[in-house]
Amino acid sequence: MILCNENVYTRGRIYRDGAGMNSKIESLVNNIEKVIIGKRDSILRVVAAMLCGGHVLIEDVPGVGKTRLVTSLASSVSGKFNRIQMTPDIMPSDIVGFTMINTETKKFEYREGVAMCNFLLADEINRASPKVQSSLLEIMDERQISLDSNTIALPKPFMTLATQNPVETHGTFHLPEAQMDRFLIRISLGYLEPHEEITLLDSPYDNEKESLDSVLTTEHIIGLQEEVRTILTNDSIKQYIMDIVSATRNNESIKLGISPRGTIGLGAMAKAMAFIMGRSYVVPDDVIGIAHCVLAHRLILSPSRPQLYKTQESAISEIVKNTPLPEYTAQ
Repeated sequence: MILCNENVYTRGRIYRDGAGMNSKIESLVNNIEKVIIGKRDSILRVVAAMLCGGHVLIEDVPGVGKTRLVTSLASSVSGKFNRIQMTPDIMPSDIVGFTMINTETKKFEYREGVAMCNFLLADEINRASPKVQSSLLEIMDERQISLDSNTIALPKPFMTLATQNPVETHGTFHLPEAQMDRFLIRISLGYLEPHEEITLLDSPYDNEKESLDSVLTTEHIIGLQEEVRTILTNDSIKQYIMDIVSATRNNESIKLGISPRGTIGLGAMAKAMAFIMGRSYVVPDDVIGIAHCVLAHRLILSPSRPQLYKTQESAISEIVKNTPLPEYTAQ
């Protein structure tokens, strides 16, 4: 048995160890970094979500590269990428498609919506009406479209990547908890470090984006997803995950704790991070490093109780900090 000492862990910072980063993932990340500067941790988390078959919500102020990160990921994988700009006049049929009669065959035919792809970018998702947001629920959870008594499977792999601006609320619709819970992770890119932003001044400021070549195929991604499922999680790590989740459910300052879907997501993301770092087993820091982005957006803080936490993120920080590190056996 190896007793995990807190000094061993980075408490949230993504790190490398063991045999080093998986070679295919490293080529993917390096390709994205050709156009995304100084955001390696965010890139790794989005890639990890893709390896879990999960969906990503990128929430940040305008101009920090949210949309560009998504398009760069899609360009780096030779799958089908569709983008829809969410506005109040968008209809559910724009997302899921519709059926119409063929005047020649006199039969109804399905016309695809933007969801029929591998990578769906829902830009500024909170500007769409609740009716349109609801059309994404089945797509995100079951990877299928139900239309006119027919069920249409989405391509594999499939993931939704949505962006929203948390500052501006005029003309927006709050995402309901059911929608938020379907996002595997929520990340915020933040501003660049000053020395990183200076490098942007040497880049031409125009509308042309640097084109990226595909470095992986959709078949590669499906194969990598299968490999991630084989990563081992020790029983003590599973209990550690459960201890963190339970602490959100038995807390007077938290109105709504983590759902079982969130528990599964935390375990899956920990496996993906272990795989990315070249390990065949999960260690506690894999859990710590992604706990905030997997769990924080699923919480609802209690307005009627003493406010121990200022934000959802601070709540997860305190809970992770106060949860004893597990004993585990290196695989």
